[in-house]
Amino acid sequence: MPVRLRFALHGPRHNRVFHMVAIDSHVRRNARPLETLAIYDPQLKSDEQHKTVKWSSERIKYWLRQGAQPSGSVVNLLTLGGILTPNSRYHRMRDERMAENRSGSKA
Repeated sequence: MPVRLRFALHGPRHNRVFHMVAIDSHVRRNARPLETLAIYDPQLKSDEQHKTVKWSSERIKYWLRQGAQPSGSVVNLLTLGGILTPNSRYHRMRDERMAENRSGSKA
C-alpha cells in the first residue's frame, strides 16, 4: 500500500483548515486517513501575527522513514518548518515530476 503525505481540506469556504495526513495514495482526498500528522490554519486570528501549524515532527519523520511520499506542498511546508533540508531527496523527486509534467504538456 503506497502511502502519501498530503493535505486534506476541512472547514467552510473562505475559512479552510488543512490537515496533513498519511493516507493510501489510491483513495480520494478527504477519505479517512491512516493518521493525522499536522493541522495548518492559514487564517490569521485578530491577536496573531503568524499562521498556525501544529504538528508531530516525530510522527512525520516516522512516516518518511517508512517510505511515505510527500506532496509538493507538504515538502514546502516541511522545509519551512525545518523538518526537511532544502536539498533533500524529496525536492529532487518534486522537481523531476514538475519537469515531466512540463514536457508532457508540450507534446
